[in-house]
Amino acid sequence: MADDKPTAEVDVTKDWKATQGQEASAKRLRIYAALAWIVAIGTEIAGIVMLRQGKFDQGNLALLIGVLVVIAVFAIAGSLMWKAANKHDPASKADAAKFFFQNQLGAIITVIAFLPLIVLIFMDKDMDPKNKKIAGGIGVVLAAGATLIGIDFSPPSVEQYTEDMNKCAVEIKTGQPTTDCSPEVAEQAKAIAEDSATVAEATKSEANPNGLDVVYWIAPQNGAKKSSTPHVFHLCNDVSPLRGKTVNKGSVTLAYSENATRITKQIPMEQKQCGFAAAPGPAVIPATPASG
Repeated sequence: MADDKPTAEVDVTKDWKATQGQEASAKRLRIYAALAWIVAIGTEIAGIVMLRQGKFDQGNLALLIGVLVVIAVFAIAGSLMWKAANKHDPASKADAAKFFFQNQLGAIITVIAFLPLIVLIFMDKDMDPKNKKIAGGIGVVLAAGATLIGIDFSPPSVEQYTEDMNKCAVEIKTGQPTTDCSPEVAEQAKAIAEDSATVAEATKSEANPNGLDVVYWIAPQNGAKKSSTPHVFHLCNDVSPLRGKTVNKGSVTLAYSENATRITKQIPMEQKQCGFAAAPGPAVIPATPASG
């Protein structure tokens, strides 16, 4: 979070990253999309070959229209599957070229699958003028429609998912309606909220009956904003693992922003070292969230 925005309503956590399941789903959908586009382009090539052979000079208008329809169907199917894959595993806006091509690839492939054949239809001097007009017109309409479907006018991004994840985590922690908890971000936001709840439970005292949202972690080296490797965050500065280290402190979400994404597994020990009263019974440690 920038230093000039200390009162921002939403804490910044680690960048969102696709889970293993999301990556697998995206990969599968992209393979299916590629296969559909191969069929579309293959059909276009077949249409061009037939056109060059004079197959449509004296008729076969229905066949030519059928070729155009097949191209449209598979181009659209590929685009829809590609968009679905991008929802599971979006690109980052930090790489502008990759962000553009990944999100608009459906429209680009559709143009490739249609344009050469349509141009050749209109340029064919041997085809019946009426058939040329009908086939060309239908081709233009199908190409325009399929291209529009292929365009992603509101593409997802890592930055958007990070923002949504932060909002979702805040909603979970504060008991608000989880309006920002889309399926893509909910799992990781829940992990962040669970860590915050665990810290609050472990730091309850007479002075702070609701616990604290303050943790401590090894500061990133060389003035970096976040550590290159995941770190553990702790309940106070006096615990054994932090002795002799340069330590930062702040909320759980701030810890996540510096790649301190793993909660300590020694909560009972740290409660004693930090002067917090240990809760009755064994402390329950939530599963360690996947680090970004």
